[in-house]
Amino acid sequence: MTAMAEGEPGEPNPEAFVYGEEDFVLQAADWGDPDSAPSRLDRLLLAGWSDRMERGLFRYRLGPLPTRVLPGPVRLVAQLNEQRSAERRPPQPVRSLRDPFDPGAFNFTRLRPAELLFRLRRTGGPGPPSDPLLVAINASPLERGHVLLLPEPARRLPQVLTAPALRGALEAALLSGHPGFRVGFNGLGGGASVNHLHLHGLYLDRPLPLEEAPAEPLGPRLGLLRAGPAPAFLFFAPGPAALEPVSRAVCRAAEHLGGAGLACNVLATRGDPPAGPGAGGRRGLRVLLWARRPLFGPKAGEPFAVALCELAGLLPLPTEPLYRDITEAQALSAIRQHLLPEPELLHLGGELARLLEN
Repeated sequence: MTAMAEGEPGEPNPEAFVYGEEDFVLQAADWGDPDSAPSRLDRLLLAGWSDRMERGLFRYRLGPLPTRVLPGPVRLVAQLNEQRSAERRPPQPVRSLRDPFDPGAFNFTRLRPAELLFRLRRTGGPGPPSDPLLVAINASPLERGHVLLLPEPARRLPQVLTAPALRGALEAALLSGHPGFRVGFNGLGGGASVNHLHLHGLYLDRPLPLEEAPAEPLGPRLGLLRAGPAPAFLFFAPGPAALEPVSRAVCRAAEHLGGAGLACNVLATRGDPPAGPGAGGRRGLRVLLWARRPLFGPKAGEPFAVALCELAGLLPLPTEPLYRDITEAQALSAIRQHLLPEPELLHLGGELARLLEN
């Protein structure tokens, strides 16, 4: 079912991963044995990723990472990843939520051909087509299988989420049989390090509380999820037919946040319906949208940067003393300083619920 992709003029032409609705994995493997039923996508992605690791195409060799759960009710997961902090490319300076694409700065048209794994391209299916996505290694990986999902880099789009790009990423999540394959997005002012439209995909080998915790309903298509270190607006796609309307709804909400001067982060994960596991209904995709104060440049005294992983409860930490000594209270303080006060959050939730009803 693979073929050669068309590609953009002058752009590397990686192998295409052509898929249809029959390739979606509606029921992922259980957490008891998450690698028991790898899908066609999992096999191709992880084989290509491991091959590039062996060939030395990453900035560092990623082995097993020291990991511990911080004592406390939130159950934050800390990981020590010293090499990423030391070796990754410095984040681009961002001045506003609306910074245009800068062709003079690093961007994904400069990736080496060997860093590209394949191109995701859907055939058939209901609704408008999703964006074809180039899948490339993240040369400074957080975890095994950490990849970039790139909507045609030659279009040179800034880091502003679009519905076709998000839908393509959500489809990628459903192409995996691993329960911990998550996709996500960091907006400008929300931890994005490159101002060129991209999303992340990575395998996280443990469940997170936000997969099953019940949400407070704000409207027919929107909830407020308080599980984890930071409250998030929750959207839910019970199956493939819902991916297109959910993608449009998330992007309308993200656009509203930008208009209000707020940054955003997005994470999609397998999970229960918004009412939680005891309410009936099969698992689908939970899509979380975090609203936050934008931050442009590093903040003095901050123990770690806060982007989608930290908001979800996974803390990649840069030094051994910080990894060893940090407490849940210290981590929550570092994360929550970027969030909205409760009255402002609830007011924003009401605005989003009304927006999505129209």
